[in-house]
Amino acid sequence: MVPPPVHLSGPLLCRGGVMLLLLSCSVFCSLADSLPSFVKIPEDQTGISGGVASFVCQASGEPKPRITWMKKGKKVSSQRFEVIDFDDGSGSVLRIQPLRTHRDEAIYECTATNSAGEITVSAKLTVLEENQIPHGFPNIDMAPQLKVVERTRTATMLCAASGNPDPEISWFKDMLPVDISNSNGRIKQLRSGALQIEHSEESDQGKYECVAMNSAGTRYSAPANLYVRVRRVPPRFSIPPSNQEVMPGGSVNLTCVAVGSPMPYVKWMKGEVDLTKEEDMPLGRNVLEVTNIRESANYTCVAISSLGIIDAAAQVTVKALPKPPASLTVTETTATSVTLTWLSGNPEPVSYYMIQYRAKSSDNGFQEVEGVATTRYSIGGLSPYSEYEFRVMAVNNIGRGPPSDPVETRTGEQAPSSPPLHVQARMLSSSTMLVQWEPPEEPNGQIRGYRVYYSPDMSPPLSAWDKHNTDDSSLTTISGLTPDITYSLRVLGFTSVGDGPPSDVLQVKTQQGVPAQPSSFEAGS
Repeated sequence: MVPPPVHLSGPLLCRGGVMLLLLSCSVFCSLADSLPSFVKIPEDQTGISGGVASFVCQASGEPKPRITWMKKGKKVSSQRFEVIDFDDGSGSVLRIQPLRTHRDEAIYECTATNSAGEITVSAKLTVLEENQIPHGFPNIDMAPQLKVVERTRTATMLCAASGNPDPEISWFKDMLPVDISNSNGRIKQLRSGALQIEHSEESDQGKYECVAMNSAGTRYSAPANLYVRVRRVPPRFSIPPSNQEVMPGGSVNLTCVAVGSPMPYVKWMKGEVDLTKEEDMPLGRNVLEVTNIRESANYTCVAISSLGIIDAAAQVTVKALPKPPASLTVTETTATSVTLTWLSGNPEPVSYYMIQYRAKSSDNGFQEVEGVATTRYSIGGLSPYSEYEFRVMAVNNIGRGPPSDPVETRTGEQAPSSPPLHVQARMLSSSTMLVQWEPPEEPNGQIRGYRVYYSPDMSPPLSAWDKHNTDDSSLTTISGLTPDITYSLRVLGFTSVGDGPPSDVLQVKTQQGVPAQPSSFEAGS
């Protein structure tokens, strides 16, 4: 909602803190006319002969007003009068130094002017001689001293003052008031009066003054310079570009990082051609993405600062995957290991070889052995008397090449590692027994036959029992047994390498025999 228009008429006069409006409006003026208005007005001030006085004045408006200073109706002009503008001229400081008692005591006027009109405010300056300084006049007990601070560190400009009443302390830098409110908390005035500047910047460098003011007057400290030292270090590469190998048509990211103070700009070049536009040069770090690479080339990273130019090159080599190794051969075989040899098949050195193998009887995928550095390798932990398939691949910086032609081999035999299964026996007669079984679960080779051990006394060692050998069939008969006797029975299988473990003891009792016919018979008479 727009406020009602305001009608201004007649000059508005004011002295001693009241503004003077030197404008007559014969038309209605809306707020959009934006006449000048004061944001900061100068205050009456009492200084000391030979000292300093500063009046600060600032106004707002649209367009921005300009500030001018008047003394006794005339624009100020003197070697001792200095006008320092800020905020595009809408703010201004009138500084008088050194003060003279009779010449400088006066009413000073600040006028803010724009195309809409002008306004004026005034302030009085009183200058005291040393013998006129009243009791309680501010005194600077501790003035700021020259200080040198490294950039980003904290600088503290000290100041302490006394007086009655206790004076308020403010700060000027390069003759302008220090605006603490616009520093985002980086600049603070401590309770002691000291000015603390955190994370110091080059813009903080300058001449600082501490000002103590109370109702008795104003006193300025001697100025003290703050120097912000910026370390100057020539550029150097913290991460230089590294050589890369890629497949034809592949892509690569080249990273280059440079440091220094000031921080250098970083760009990429290929030969004499700039790959980074001058307006796009980043500070410190530049990543170059190269795509669809078809030929090898050198790329140069250039770091630039006011302290020098350095460069470093990276070679991008187009390199294909390695070819498959040739002449893969099985040279040695044991029951649990196979030794392989092969030829590289590549004109250039490879990083290493990878061997893949699997049991033909298994549905599982290939097992892999990585990091093989030679063209001869033995693989252990295999199952005896099993068929395996082997193949070899070469690996380089680009990746893994295609596999060689596979070779197949069977591992050697071992003695069975398990006994025959499901051993059973039954009597065919009082002296003949039929024994049956199933092959061992882990034959570890071709079963050449079985040994059936039996004994009416199971206490002796197995080697002392009666033994009946048979071929690779899974049943046999044992004759000549004693009727009506309990026999202990065990069966084992054997390969060409040796005997396997015997089965658990099976006890079988033979049948009772039929009584024999008498050999002679005489009838009693």
